[in-house]
Amino acid sequence: MKDRSKSAEPAGASRSDAGVRRPRGRESKAARKARTAEILARLHGEYPDARCSLQHANPYELLVATILSAQCTDERVNQVTPALFARYADVASLAGARRDELEAMIRSTGFYRNKAKSLLGMAGAVVDRHDGRIPDTMDALVRLPGVGRKTANVVLGNAFGKDEGIVVDTHVTRLSRRLRLTRERDAVKIENDLIELVPREDWTDVAHLFIEHGRAVCKAPTPRCEVCSLADICPSSRV
Repeated sequence: MKDRSKSAEPAGASRSDAGVRRPRGRESKAARKARTAEILARLHGEYPDARCSLQHANPYELLVATILSAQCTDERVNQVTPALFARYADVASLAGARRDELEAMIRSTGFYRNKAKSLLGMAGAVVDRHDGRIPDTMDALVRLPGVGRKTANVVLGNAFGKDEGIVVDTHVTRLSRRLRLTRERDAVKIENDLIELVPREDWTDVAHLFIEHGRAVCKAPTPRCEVCSLADICPSSRV
């Protein structure tokens, strides 16, 4: 996370002097951007240590963990990866893995056959096309087997420190729609809407903040609006 010590406000803080209010009716883009800035300020104050919860030591480990995290909890992935990385310490060793052995090691993450196929394809492509180094561009990452834009955004933002896009998972989708920052349901369209509202330096952090808030407060299916620091500026608030 970036240093927010000068700008972050305590949870629940309000900038009434800046005119940020819960929208009623149609909201202008300028008003939505101001509300987005207030949302980020409050969440930075509430979750100052928000970060990627997938444990990793380098881009290779994060890419593998992110592929495994599809339709699986980060907690489960973090239980599987220590043994996996002990066995396959780098992309070259993963590329040479026996498929049945790999499947057995990742079985508990679900969809293990497809994930093993993606991991082997990704590793082989990195060895063949990039001399065994995980690429650090969006174009190169999404050309790897099993790697889509969401996975590429995770790796670029958290392993390489590059704000190239915004990760849109189920938490980010839910909060973005409840906060009325988008009305879209498609992940790419949601990302495009958020990119227009969120400063580029926050593109990586906004996903971490929304995920933390989604897990703790803005839950599915029932949000805890009564304890939400965003209740007074959220169009979906029930309080």
